[in-house]
Amino acid sequence: MSGGIASYKSCILARRLTEAGARVDVILTQGAAEFVRPLTFEALTGRPVLTSLWEPGTALSHIRLAQAAGLIVVAPATANVLARVAAGLGDDLLTTILLARTIPALLAPAMNDVMYANEATQANLSTLKARGFAFVGPETGALAEGPSDQPGRMSEPETILAHAERLLRRGGKLSGRRVIVTAGPTREPIDPVRVVTNRSSGKMGYRLAEAAWARGAEVVLISGPSGLSEPVGVDMRQIESTAELEACIRSELPSADVLIMAAAPADFRPRDPSGNKRPRVEGALAIPMEPTTDILASTAALRRPGSVTVGFALETGDALVKGRAKLERKSLDLIVVNDALDPGAGFETDTNRVAILDREGGSRILPLASKRSVAEAILDEVEARLG
Repeated sequence: MSGGIASYKSCILARRLTEAGARVDVILTQGAAEFVRPLTFEALTGRPVLTSLWEPGTALSHIRLAQAAGLIVVAPATANVLARVAAGLGDDLLTTILLARTIPALLAPAMNDVMYANEATQANLSTLKARGFAFVGPETGALAEGPSDQPGRMSEPETILAHAERLLRRGGKLSGRRVIVTAGPTREPIDPVRVVTNRSSGKMGYRLAEAAWARGAEVVLISGPSGLSEPVGVDMRQIESTAELEACIRSELPSADVLIMAAAPADFRPRDPSGNKRPRVEGALAIPMEPTTDILASTAALRRPGSVTVGFALETGDALVKGRAKLERKSLDLIVVNDALDPGAGFETDTNRVAILDREGGSRILPLASKRSVAEAILDEVEARLG
């Protein structure tokens, strides 16, 4: 950490990294220690905090930390520390570590927006990028001195954490691949007010998009209506109807290495949606329905040779039998099957219990787990099929 008011966010970041299983060594510059005391980070990480090159017993700490760790994250990275690192200075513990590093480094700039826009700062950023430093942010938003619509604000801890994970997991089979993930429900209009939809929350698809991006993929997330936050790093496409979902997939699929169809598109839509709100009437209301397009079937010819296609089957009763039939009928590589009546699985939950069936006749039964854990298992199966 270097010294800036955004240091308070670094407390959260250190804790999140520790909770995720990382062993976190915190290095504070003299300025950083004026904002947050070392004791705070020792309590958050359970490890000693380093603040100086001259502490007894730490003579070679800068070499060990610069070469044996998995990743260096500088958050906040102030204009001052960016300038010193770009100049190649090693005048304190932090800059010495960065000068001696043989591992990736992620910098999270944080400063006044005018300082960030200054040509000297921009030149330093260009120099550091050319030397292989990775960056996250800065973003627009409130600064210590007031609101701003220009970049300068340090990224939020969860955003930095996502970028750190992506750097730590670099080099896998999904790295650099183009992955399309669909998520959430579709809505088919009855009239301008009412719709036909389903209970899909989009959580499974969003977790898949997060996990694929963390593995280094270029991710397009096509999402129906959802209240979920946009995952870090993904290219979002918002759709409403099944027809819009199909059109979006047709546009994206020819360049995709992987399609994961986790959305729950409506199977039927009103045949003649009204242009005006239907008035309430006494008695039963009959709405003629017609089938929507079978998207996996209608877009099969657009799949790239060697690509991997994953379908989902949410069933009630004989789920594995129905899932196997769907896999074969739609020429899928994998299908993820679960039972809508299984407690803790299916729609609107943070957990899922699924079976992953493959085209060779194999199956992998997963226990009840978080949807992010399920996403990782699905992506393991996808990577096993990529050349």
